[in-house]
Amino acid sequence: MLDGSHQVISVEAHEYPDGPHRASDPVRAGIPDDGRIPRYYRAKTRLLDLLQELGQGAPLPPERELSAQFGIARMTLRQAIGELVVEGKVRRRQGSGTYVAPPKLVQPLGVGGREPGVEEPGEVRRLVTAEHLAADAELAHDLDIDPGDPVVHIERLKIVDDEPMLLESSYLSAKRFPDLIEVFDADKPLLDCLRDRYRVVPTRTEEQVETVLASPREARLLATAPAAPMLLLHRVSHDVDGKPVERVRALFRGDRFTFAVRSESTD
Repeated sequence: MLDGSHQVISVEAHEYPDGPHRASDPVRAGIPDDGRIPRYYRAKTRLLDLLQELGQGAPLPPERELSAQFGIARMTLRQAIGELVVEGKVRRRQGSGTYVAPPKLVQPLGVGGREPGVEEPGEVRRLVTAEHLAADAELAHDLDIDPGDPVVHIERLKIVDDEPMLLESSYLSAKRFPDLIEVFDADKPLLDCLRDRYRVVPTRTEEQVETVLASPREARLLATAPAAPMLLLHRVSHDVDGKPVERVRALFRGDRFTFAVRSESTD
């Protein structure tokens, strides 16, 4: 519903300076209500078209060439490119230039989704931490154990094509999985170990996703800047009897991942 402070703006193609609105673009292609399009945003839309022409992995032309082609200052051009870097559409390589980024990896949510970061081409897993901890009140609640009970903490880094993508911590009851650290193969999915070794399979999950900034340690492990946006997934999984299996804290690089949810009607 529109109130008196809004007006309907025609969506005729000729009213868009950079062509008709595309379904994947922001509403009305990002044009403000006053119709004034910032120069950096106009440059950004032109850069998006250029990225499609160049293709994945291709280098962008030099800034001097692009600024002359677009008729804008290099500072304005850098603002447009900076937004594309944050959005994960281009990458900067120190001393080399700026390149068209590959498509983002898709992470399914829900019990039907795969374990975070699993089965991507060129993926390896690197064990960061494997230890026993005493459960605090929150962790004890999530795992249905008593505060102070021992918990297995496994932290791994997922790397795709030599690029860190995901930092994942799994917490499980050490009483339920007493020798997990000894038998777990860090190169394989944890869920495979739980199924094959302990005959435990998660059938229900509770998940929350929020945006955060990486801590200095996390940024170093993920090879990104502390100010870069990250996607933080909290997951608690339960078995067929409703008993908690694990709590997961997975930190995804916001410029390299997108989440997907699929649902079907039961009617």
